[in-house]
Amino acid sequence: MGKFSLGKSNKLRQLSPQDAQFLYMESEQNFTHVTNIQVFDPSTVPNKQVVRFKDIIAHVKSRMHVAPMLKQRLVRTPLEVDYPYWVDDEYFDLEYHMIHGRLPAPGDWRQFCIHMARYHSRPLDMKKPLWEMYVVEGLDNIEGLPKGSYAIATKIHHAAVDGASIVRFFSAIYDRDNAGTPVVEIPPNKNQSTPAPNIQQIISRATQNNLRSPMKFADTLMRSAPVVYRVANKALKSRGKSKTSVPHTRFNNSVSPHKMFNAIDFSLSSLKEIRALVTDSKINDVVLAICSGALRKYLVKHKELPSESLVAWVPINARSGGAADNRGEGNNVSAMTTQIHTQLEDPVERLKAITRSTRDSKQAKSGLSARLMTDMTRHAPAATQLLASRLVMNTDIAARACNLFVSNVPGPQHQVFMNGARLARTYGLAPLGDNMGLFIATPSFNGNIYFNVISTRDILPDIDFFMECLQSSHQELLTLVENKHQGKAKTNKSDKTK
Repeated sequence: MGKFSLGKSNKLRQLSPQDAQFLYMESEQNFTHVTNIQVFDPSTVPNKQVVRFKDIIAHVKSRMHVAPMLKQRLVRTPLEVDYPYWVDDEYFDLEYHMIHGRLPAPGDWRQFCIHMARYHSRPLDMKKPLWEMYVVEGLDNIEGLPKGSYAIATKIHHAAVDGASIVRFFSAIYDRDNAGTPVVEIPPNKNQSTPAPNIQQIISRATQNNLRSPMKFADTLMRSAPVVYRVANKALKSRGKSKTSVPHTRFNNSVSPHKMFNAIDFSLSSLKEIRALVTDSKINDVVLAICSGALRKYLVKHKELPSESLVAWVPINARSGGAADNRGEGNNVSAMTTQIHTQLEDPVERLKAITRSTRDSKQAKSGLSARLMTDMTRHAPAATQLLASRLVMNTDIAARACNLFVSNVPGPQHQVFMNGARLARTYGLAPLGDNMGLFIATPSFNGNIYFNVISTRDILPDIDFFMECLQSSHQELLTLVENKHQGKAKTNKSDKTK
């Protein structure tokens, strides 16, 4: 079941199995929330008025009825016999969830990244609705931002939302102009309530869910039987071989609670130009190629490049209508694992190989894809999900599945506002897991795509150098596009002179 929807109401709402895995996979070192950061330029505010903290609170208050989860907390069942329920927080206080602060001196980009990483590293209060907003002023020394710009960092637990539903949540908060016209239609506030279940309801639903879940789980296995058989057969044939499909890297070590963050942006048009280098390639393939090139440069510098390809875990929006599908506002994602061919030196050959790999992974031709695993978790009983999640977090299962996460979530491709201030930039910090210490999130907005790098101090101590590697990888591909255009121009000129 979803957690919030625009104008829709549910009486008794429960975490879905897929949502619950983000709850159960939390550890003391790694929390499973996401932090979205929006940077606003107040120079567009009508009559040059100042946007005050109380104005932001008032704006959120006027729109928060579109997302009931903002006022709901989780209630866990006794002995985890079933998944937790969403219930109204009887003591809800909006201002408890909204914080106001200022970026410490010198207020530059480096200090901003440090400040946001520290904020992301702190847990949410699990006894309250699982979100908070942090308004940060003092960004005057960040290059490219107008004076007076401020950021709003919104921390939301991943059990409540996935990437696509986060985009829709913010769409309800944004305006299409500085006069306050909402981007989406805002339904009237019907003051719907979500009461807590009584013990009879908990027992009844737990019995139904635990009887039904194994049947659904078996159905998933039956549908996936050809894939499972093929992978099992391949595994038996390859037993005894020394090489593994996922090489061990520095990103597959223990993940500390001390997070690192940095970001860089490119124009979406440049990625579309790069896509033309390889027939049938997608924007997501180009994103993976840029990440692959950066990882190769970084690991070569440290003399740690494996001879085998690194493997990325890539979430996939499973909604039938894509990002625009409003049905179910919780997690409705699948995933795939795919080789990103870091062993290939030539950038074009690397992009070609990635395009083939992603196509095969989506079709499950390259083995047991992560999609099958995420489909299975949707139907596991609560107790099984809890034990499985703890097993994954306390072993090297994650490290044997992939080397890093790469998530590409398209955002609005038009200018939006809030309290009359123009949204200038958008960033995002995602959760890490033990033995999985690198997440590259690439949200896009208004013609730009932002490469957000999340890691830890131990794993990526020279994060600034890694950002240089991303810049170099992007430019390397773009230069090949420019050379291709120049070559065509010379050929056309030569043909005309003949």
